[in-house]
Amino acid sequence: MVFIKVHQLAFFFGLMGNIVSFGVFLSPVPTFYGIYKNKSSKGFQSIPYICALASATLLLYYGIMKTHAYLIISINTFGCFIEISYLFLYIIYAPREAKIFTLKLIVICNIGGLGLLILLVNLLVPKQHRVSTVGWVCAAYSLAVFASPLSVMRKVIKTKSVEYMPFLLSLSLTLNAVMWFFYGLLIKDKFIAMPNILGFLFGVAQMILYMMYQGSTKTDLPTENQLANKTEVPIVAVELPDVRSDNVEGPARAMK
Repeated sequence: MVFIKVHQLAFFFGLMGNIVSFGVFLSPVPTFYGIYKNKSSKGFQSIPYICALASATLLLYYGIMKTHAYLIISINTFGCFIEISYLFLYIIYAPREAKIFTLKLIVICNIGGLGLLILLVNLLVPKQHRVSTVGWVCAAYSLAVFASPLSVMRKVIKTKSVEYMPFLLSLSLTLNAVMWFFYGLLIKDKFIAMPNILGFLFGVAQMILYMMYQGSTKTDLPTENQLANKTEVPIVAVELPDVRSDNVEGPARAMK
């Protein structure tokens, strides 16, 4: 009977985590190919890629501080490279305002934030606690990143359309969370394992929503112009969703 040792099983899940994460990092390639082909950012935002770069750099720093964390270092080195490539391409073809905004965020979040963390850790934290301190920072940031699909899930429920939430991406993120959870569990690294529990739960929730609303008729959300064009309202006052308060002038009055 063949017995698999714990470190061999951990290497397997870490390797599978690298493979799945590699695919997740490459998933925006069609988007950026379209940006390159059209010579325009087409209204896409750079914030998701700035956040992904921040996550990769934090985990890379954590992996360097740990001993024998080669699987963490390998995938996050690639992650840093590919996210920098995306942002470089975005800056080339984005409008001037978007370029300035993106560069400011990169300087503040990616360069300033990481630099400040490294400085504070080395100056204020005792050497024996530095790895755990950086680990807690990584875990907290990962939890925030995993919670970000909540806005997309809310949009799917309101519109009854899954066009904003591709199934393959949700499946990939769920598998990614499973692989890294077991890797963290087997090497007894709670900073890797804990955030991926939440990632798995959100991934499963997204796939359930996809199955619920797949094939449903899309319900368009009302725009501000559509709401403003409605001149006959049979009630005195109404609280309208998704309408900014500055579109309403003066107190509520009865409509004829």
